Order: sequence, then structure tokens, then C-alpha cells
Amino acid sequence: MEEVGASLGTSTRAVYKWRNRFNTEGLDGLNDLPRSGQPKKLSAAKIKEVLTFTVERIPREATQWSVRLMAKAAGITTWQVRQIWEASDLKPHRLKTFKISNDPEFAEKVVDVVGLYMNPPDNALVLSVDEKTQIQALDRTQPMLPLRPGQIERRTHDYKRHGTTSLYAAFDILTGKVIGRTTKQHRAKEFLDFLRQIDRSTPKELDLHLILDNSSTHKTPDVQKWLTAHPRFILHFTPTSASWLNAVEGWFSQLERQAIYRGVFTSVGELRDEIHRFIKVHNAETAKPFKWSKSAAVIIDSVERAKKQINEQD
Repeated sequence: MEEVGASLGTSTRAVYKWRNRFNTEGLDGLNDLPRSGQPKKLSAAKIKEVLTFTVERIPREATQWSVRLMAKAAGITTWQVRQIWEASDLKPHRLKTFKISNDPEFAEKVVDVVGLYMNPPDNALVLSVDEKTQIQALDRTQPMLPLRPGQIERRTHDYKRHGTTSLYAAFDILTGKVIGRTTKQHRAKEFLDFLRQIDRSTPKELDLHLILDNSSTHKTPDVQKWLTAHPRFILHFTPTSASWLNAVEGWFSQLERQAIYRGVFTSVGELRDEIHRFIKVHNAETAKPFKWSKSAAVIIDSVERAKKQINEQD
């Protein structure tokens, strides 16, 4: 019965129901039984009411609408609520965060950075640079229970802290490879040491275009002095509140998901070793060129529309 239900896309219970009706009444048992009337149809007014409730009001019982709360408020079925929301592409249960950059040079910086992504200069490397700070070396209070058939991997909800480390990373957009450096702190001194590491790790004949955020550690007098003495380093700054424009952020997400989130570290040393192991494996096996698809004009237009929408709601 389970195989029949699976092949027909229905439940085992439905298969038993129709088989019993056939055994009892023959072919006549396969006809639809009389119904009290057509299923209730939604009027245009009711659909508009549901849409208005969804986007303009909140339920008394919660901060957002659920299918059941809307069905109760509108006097319709949960199935009908789902149909209306799906047709209108409404997802009240989901929430995204955002922050619009107020950088007065937003457009100029976007054009500059996106231009590097889409048209990298010749005889140069484009490196997306950033630091991931305060990475915690976390150990669980009890041993983990391993994965096995019928049971997912399990671990305690509480943990022991063994300290933190910071990671500086330079992501090469042409190859996807990463230059990394772990540090105890993230001051201008550590950033300057990382610049020196980049200088040692890259061919001397190439210019280096570094895409950075607006951290004050990137602009100190010592850093400026060093950059003046090393003119092949050319810095490009992303707009404020626009970390999504920095390609290395995507690689940081990979590091977090694949090496840190489920890791168990009894010391900062173990955490650093794992980070460097991940970088080594990434560079040797999984690195690939970074491709940017949205033009600067599309990004700027999208931000301007969002600003306009916010201003209209004030």
C-alpha cells in the first residue's frame, strides 16, 4: 500500500479508503459521493481584506501573522490563507535585516569597488581584505554524541571558553585563494604586519589593489607612512555600512560554517591551527574565481529606492 501511495503521490490511508470502497461497491464505489455544495469561493473583497491585514496590521496575539492567526481573523481556512499569500509572494514569517549606507560618497565608492570586480586592472592583483575579530575557542562541557543511523550528532548546549583570536584575510578575486594571519589583537600594528605579509606573499612586479572597510586601524599615520613607501599598494574603501560589498565576507561565512561553528577547541592554539588548515585546504582544493554580477548602477538604484520607501513611511 505504501508503494502504491508513493507512486500516485497520495497517502496510504487514501489508498486503503478507495480499495475498501471498490471491494464493497465495485466500480460504482469509485465515483465521487454527493456533496452538500461547491467549496466556498473567496470573493475579491475577502482576498483584499487578507492582503490588507497582512501588510498593514499586526495580530493582537503576536508580532507577526501566522497562517492560523490570519485564518481566524479573516474567517477562512488555513489552506485559503496559504493560497493568497503564495499568489502575492507574501512571507510574514520571514524577516531580513538591513542597513542603508549614509556615506556621502556612496555612489563613487560603489562604482570604484564594483569596477575592480568586473574589470580588474592588468598587471595587478585585486585583494578583498578584512578582519574577523573575536573568534572564540569553544569547548563543550561534555563529549559529543556522534552521528549514527537514526540519530543526529548531538552536543551540550553549554560550553567552555578558552580565549579568542582574530583573523586577517586577503581574498584574491581572480583565483579565490586567501592569505591569512591570526593575531591576538586587531590594532593598526597587526594590520601593518598583515600588509607586510601580503607584500612578501605576492609577486613584486604586480600592483596590489586592496578593497577595505573604513576601520580607523586602516588609516593611522604609521599605516599611511608605510603605504607611501610601498606605492604598489592602492587602497579602495567600501561605503560605510556596506560590508556586503566586500568579497571576503562570503569566504568568512564559509570558514564559520565549515570549520568553526561545529568545531571543538580546547585552546586558542587549536583554533588557530584549524583556521590555517582550512585556508591551506581551501587554497589547494576549493578556491575559485570570484564573479560579481550586479552593476554599480543597479546597486545605486536599489539603494535609492529603499531610501525613498523609508522616507515615504516617515
